[in-house]
Amino acid sequence: MLRTLSTRLVTLGCVLATGALAPGEAGTQGGAAPRGARASTPPGQDLTGTWVAVVTQYWHLRMTVPPKGEYAMLPLNDAATRAADAWQPADDADDACRAYGAAAIMRIPGRLRIRWADDDTLQVDIDSGSQTRLLRFGAPADPGPPSLQGYSAAVWEAAPLWGRSVGADQPPPGAARYLRVTTTNMTPGYLRKNGVPYSAQTILQEHFDTFTEPNGETWLVVTSIITDPTYLTRPYA
Repeated sequence: MLRTLSTRLVTLGCVLATGALAPGEAGTQGGAAPRGARASTPPGQDLTGTWVAVVTQYWHLRMTVPPKGEYAMLPLNDAATRAADAWQPADDADDACRAYGAAAIMRIPGRLRIRWADDDTLQVDIDSGSQTRLLRFGAPADPGPPSLQGYSAAVWEAAPLWGRSVGADQPPPGAARYLRVTTTNMTPGYLRKNGVPYSAQTILQEHFDTFTEPNGETWLVVTSIITDPTYLTRPYA
């Protein structure tokens, strides 16, 4: 989960690449960025601002590099296990960014800033790995060549108000919406830094949602589902 405070930060270095949190992961917002003019942003769903991850689960897998052979909770097939077993740290000497691709970046602790790049594009600048994601609304554009962050198509969708605190800044029951993002056209990368792979056929589905606690604290929850016919036996959520 992500919170609206900008005081906690874990920074992991990587070469800049061009162009998210585990299920139920949230974070906090702070120093809100100027909001764009996009009129379709639903009430109570302003995602802009600076958010910092709050690690409440799987600390040993997210805050440190898991040891080689640690594949707990991952639905890997035999091909993925063989690839991960053959991995050596030296394999990443010329490409240190493979663990910071779109399929994994939102699960890595750190701080991110969300702002409107233009009326149809949300830009997510992520400290971990110095990555930038572009979440694009409207008609699909030419995705261009495959990249580490791939092509992310975004749309607002209706959703029930489950678990949400209803206040003056929230829509009435039944009118809440969340952001659905589908990312494709990614280059191969790692689900974990110990060489667990995902392929170029991977599809990433994400839901971005916010809620406000009674004390006024705002949280961003990003839920992700990864589908990879090359290395996973089922979707990984």
